[in-house]
Amino acid sequence: MPAPASGWLDRAAARRANARAARRGAFRDPLAEEIAQRMLERLEYVKLAPQRIVDVGGDADKIRARYPAATAFSVGLSFAASAPASHIAWHARIRRYLAPRPPLKLAMIADIGQLPLASGSCDLLWSNLALARSDDPAAVLHEWGRVTATDGLLMFSSLGPDTLKEMRAAFASDRQPHVHPFVDMHDLGDMLVTAGFGDPVMDMEVVTLTYSRFEELIADLRASGQLNALASRRRGLTGRRVWEHARRAYAQMAQDGRVPASFEIVYGHAWRLQPRVASDGRQIIKFDRAPPRR
Repeated sequence: MPAPASGWLDRAAARRANARAARRGAFRDPLAEEIAQRMLERLEYVKLAPQRIVDVGGDADKIRARYPAATAFSVGLSFAASAPASHIAWHARIRRYLAPRPPLKLAMIADIGQLPLASGSCDLLWSNLALARSDDPAAVLHEWGRVTATDGLLMFSSLGPDTLKEMRAAFASDRQPHVHPFVDMHDLGDMLVTAGFGDPVMDMEVVTLTYSRFEELIADLRASGQLNALASRRRGLTGRRVWEHARRAYAQMAQDGRVPASFEIVYGHAWRLQPRVASDGRQIIKFDRAPPRR
């Protein structure tokens, strides 16, 4: 399956949805919590002692608990999801005066594809489901490769093409799309290699949530900021006839009185390789010193 073309996301609409969810205090959703726990279990098999960690998406507390001696830097997706960016300068000013110095907790808001961090500045970049909200994952992975140090680890989760397949089918009669496109794990693996990561490990599983009513699913998606932010979406209100058709379609999918919502969870991790190209585009060629002649 070809990867979706970039540019399909209305980024302003996506930011507004995230901000509204965060203001309600429900930015974190149960699915993301469960996936974070499964990602942490995968870390048990990785030998890693990072000093600097970047969390993209909102799992900083869990990562700090796993690596208490590390400095963790959190990049949030909306203003209410983490500390204001102005706090960073304040932390930086007092950092030198703390003795003994505890692990620093930094947080800011930024575009996940344009991180305000120095190249090679983190040993572990962790991201739980944030990549699924980007319409240009190749560019995002390239940026994550830039800030990850050589031999550093990228660990992430995303959503695959079968995510919300029931909703896509329920709204199939409507000419306007209702579900975002998601990238296949094999395409993400290829993007990792192109971004400078080596030997990516990819796997997936399908997690199915069930609801007593179609409206409960919609409420969950709204609470986590996952609304329709397609650039090609209908800008007016969805008509009653379309909603009624979707409700009936979901009712036909019900099993034991509950309607399903499938999420294809893609997991990936890879190690950052030695860069082959300098920041100005010049190719890096390494020459090994020849042994002395005897």
